[in-house]
Amino acid sequence: MVNAQVEKLFGYNRDELLGEPVEILVPESMRAIHVHHREDYFAHPVSRPMGAGMDLAARRKDGTEFPAEILLAAIETEGGLLVSAAIRDGTERKQVAIIASSSDAITSQTIDGIITSWNPAAERIYGYLAGEVLGRNIELVIPPDRREHERALIARVAAGMSNGELETVRLRRDGSLVDLAKTLAPITDASGVVVGVSTIARDITERKLAEADRLALEARLNQSQRLESLGQLAGGVAHDFNNLLAVILNYASFVADEVTDNAAAQADIEAIRTAAQRAARLTHQLLTFARREPIQPEVLDLNALVAEVKSLLSHTIGENVKLTVHLADELLTIRADRGQIEQVLMNLAVNSRDAMGEGGTLTIETAMVQLDGDDARLRPQAAAGRYAQLSVSDTGVGMTDDVAPHAFDPFFSTKPRGDGSGLGLATVYGIVTEGGGSTSLYSEPGLGTTIRIYLPALNEPIAPTRPRPVVDAVRGDGKTILVVEDEPAMRDVTVRILARNGYVVLQAASGAEALIVAGDHGCDLLLTDVIMPSMSGPELAECIRRQRPRLPVLFMSGYSHGVLGPGGVIDRRMALIEKPFNARQLLEKVHSVITGDQ
Repeated sequence: MVNAQVEKLFGYNRDELLGEPVEILVPESMRAIHVHHREDYFAHPVSRPMGAGMDLAARRKDGTEFPAEILLAAIETEGGLLVSAAIRDGTERKQVAIIASSSDAITSQTIDGIITSWNPAAERIYGYLAGEVLGRNIELVIPPDRREHERALIARVAAGMSNGELETVRLRRDGSLVDLAKTLAPITDASGVVVGVSTIARDITERKLAEADRLALEARLNQSQRLESLGQLAGGVAHDFNNLLAVILNYASFVADEVTDNAAAQADIEAIRTAAQRAARLTHQLLTFARREPIQPEVLDLNALVAEVKSLLSHTIGENVKLTVHLADELLTIRADRGQIEQVLMNLAVNSRDAMGEGGTLTIETAMVQLDGDDARLRPQAAAGRYAQLSVSDTGVGMTDDVAPHAFDPFFSTKPRGDGSGLGLATVYGIVTEGGGSTSLYSEPGLGTTIRIYLPALNEPIAPTRPRPVVDAVRGDGKTILVVEDEPAMRDVTVRILARNGYVVLQAASGAEALIVAGDHGCDLLLTDVIMPSMSGPELAECIRRQRPRLPVLFMSGYSHGVLGPGGVIDRRMALIEKPFNARQLLEKVHSVITGDQ
């Protein structure tokens, strides 16, 4: 027996079903097992829902399936046991359950925008309860500047056109905005006429934030890669350039000694020296930015260092700029190269002064801060921990959004051509990054700029500084020096300076040649370049010291590239003279190394 509702639900005529196995109404994939379930039921017939706890499906005549809710009941008759099955289409009930449990806001509205349904997720996302919005216009949650666009989308749906998934912004009850990804679908009546629109909207706020963080990370990574490439180029150029500058400076001094009675020639030579020294400072900045310059870090008190530099800064920035310094109450201990931190302060102060053409206020502050390792503003991003913060703020012209991201790029400058090298902030970036720290910049046009430096804070005591010895004697007194330099012009000028000042000089163009000379003649000091083909200066020193462990060694460097130690940090017991150097600097350094007073 089947009733009229079965015909309507399954699409069969009664005559097509009577006499057929009930499995004709069961999906093909379940028919074999259904026979066994049926047999089990007849063995233990009780009134109960079929397949309790399971998702059941039924099959129509046309092969389509629908969720089914089935109640079984056993009936004893004269002809034997019959089973009654009450079947309900569970599609709508399942849809309602899905909508109610969905984490997406599922709403519907008429073509005119009147809200007709509002699920629990919509209540959570928009902040309105269903009872507060049903019957009201959907524009309640649409920002005014987006309402016209929304009307156009609804018109497209009503016309049968698809919109796909769209990203938009909606207005919450508390006035805040929420980022959503939404899809629209038409609601039709029995005749197929579109009478409304269903909307599924997903909160993508976290996704947008994650995307913004990803883009910021990519930008920092791209900048770091760009700066690293420029650093490698700058380091390679600076190595050769420093040798050339040393040759120029010292040959200029040789000529000056020969024309002491020629004022015009002396003036020309001084111009040569001035230009070469300016080029040397530029090369020094390049190497600092590129993190290719050897450094000698020590434990420093940042507050004390700022206080020491304050007087020098006051003279540098001029009378029309007011300098204000606020130091932290607690001890800020860092490990850094003193000269480099002084350079950071000087570069930042000069940059701020130049940004305040008509005068203003320059503020320097120190503080102890705790970073959580998740600050996207920092370049590069700093690990979580305690940092000594150095802030330099000005009341200058500020930077626009298109300028600020390039502030730390080398050779980038907003100053007129010829007024700056564009290496000031690039140098700061190189020094801070090499020290394991980070930088951040905040600037607004017309309001000024604040640059913050973060350096890892230490819990180490500050060692007392030992006064440097005053060197009086700079002559050689017959001591023998082995000079090892692969650049001929640089080797010649170094040999000439030493020979003219009382030293016996041996020379070699490579490490291999130096080993032979040292074995044949011996020496009182090894003076060697750091970067050389085949064998570096430190490798050469190690080989010679196997035979003469106590031999003094002085390294010459214009570009160490980590050869003297990891990250360019050299052992404080290692003697080093940086190129380009003049005769006085070389003679004083050689004397101090030989006598052990370095």
